[in-house]
Amino acid sequence: MTDTPNAPLPDHDEPADDNGLGATAKEGAQEGAAEATVDGAAPRRSIRSFVVRAGRMGTGQIKALEELGPKFVLPYQASWLNPADVFGRQAPVVLEIGFGMGAATAKIAAARTDTDFIGVEVHTPGVGALLKLIGDEGHQNLRIIQHDAVEVLEHMIAPDSLDGVHVFFPDPWHKKKHNKRRLIQPALVKLLASRLKPGGVLHCATDWEPYAEQMLEVLSAETSLANTADGYAPRPDYRPLTKFEARGIRLGHGVWDLLFSRR
Repeated sequence: MTDTPNAPLPDHDEPADDNGLGATAKEGAQEGAAEATVDGAAPRRSIRSFVVRAGRMGTGQIKALEELGPKFVLPYQASWLNPADVFGRQAPVVLEIGFGMGAATAKIAAARTDTDFIGVEVHTPGVGALLKLIGDEGHQNLRIIQHDAVEVLEHMIAPDSLDGVHVFFPDPWHKKKHNKRRLIQPALVKLLASRLKPGGVLHCATDWEPYAEQMLEVLSAETSLANTADGYAPRPDYRPLTKFEARGIRLGHGVWDLLFSRR
């Protein structure tokens, strides 16, 4: 690693082959969950996995929300979700926290049609953008929950039920005084690990080197997880290269992937 961290890329959601939606808002910013608890125990204080961001919506996104939302957006419920009932089949299930404008999520779902994906995102423009992609591209293995990820994990996702969790480019909170707001914190990692099946994989990615170092430290300290690589992992083929990531690589910026499996 270099002594001077890379400047973060400005956005991470649009794949290198831009689908034309445009990043109308920076979605997927996630706030730290250091006091999250497992299996529904009440946290010591109110926490959220997100920070509210303003964003505008196009007519296509609004139309997608109205027409596709009832089928593809799952209402929050304080009871365990049964993915087989939702998707109408038995298949591996991957949860993504903070999918932004949804372009990468749609790419992954298209490449892995044998897997069902649930994206958790609070920001309405991003939800509308992914719904538009679902409508345009015909994805049937995608569903959305528009709610705080911590509450979803605690109350909707049963223990030992997920084959994977994706956390791609969460807000790095660059200032040291804001580091506690970062999503990847010990308590949340423990909660995430508890929702994975044995052998399930937690995949995190960031372009901010100090955050990558923190992620590696926190994930390595979770005794129920094992690193699948010696330190950072190569980018798996299933995670598409975003246009901002590709530009950053050309400029010499780094991107770090971390893959940890449930013991």
